[in-house]
Amino acid sequence: MLMNKPFSQACENNKGPILELLKAAFADSTRVLEIGSGTGQHAVYFAPRLPHLVWQTSDQVQYHEGICQWINEEPAANLRMPVTLKIGEQPLSAFEFDAVYSANTAHIMQPEEAKSMMQQISACLPAGGVFCQYGPFLHNGKFSSQSNEEFHHHLLSQGFGGYRDISELERWAPALQLKTMAPMPANNLLLIWQKAP
Repeated sequence: MLMNKPFSQACENNKGPILELLKAAFADSTRVLEIGSGTGQHAVYFAPRLPHLVWQTSDQVQYHEGICQWINEEPAANLRMPVTLKIGEQPLSAFEFDAVYSANTAHIMQPEEAKSMMQQISACLPAGGVFCQYGPFLHNGKFSSQSNEEFHHHLLSQGFGGYRDISELERWAPALQLKTMAPMPANNLLLIWQKAP
């Protein structure tokens, strides 16, 4: 029996603003690995609007059915079915990519998983490669809003890792330079990282 197709209202709200920045950030990219594709909504929206690149979805296996439902309903020639990826289990070196996209993952992961993700992207991206990272973050130890602070504590109470400070991410990814911190809907940011050429 097919599961109900997963849906995220937040994805619907933020996909347009994110895409506008991805068009420039990924202009010279050819193959994007999306870490944590979630519902699959971002992938099916971005891929046909970035036709010059291949968009590879990935996530833990329990999310694959939902991602596949979205892709089957909204296929694109450059959009790939999900591969299994859980940070700490499958190394990023097993995949081919010259750019990475990840939305709303760092605050769900445990700190050591977020650290591993940043370290691996830093190591595996080719020179000049770009990593676009969307979500809520701490900046200089501060939350961007009261609602973000409340959500952080809610995540911790549910056993998730909680918000990461941008300075932590920079420390974990020594080969990456943070080029842009773009304000996004709902007090989120799009961090655009680039590996030195």
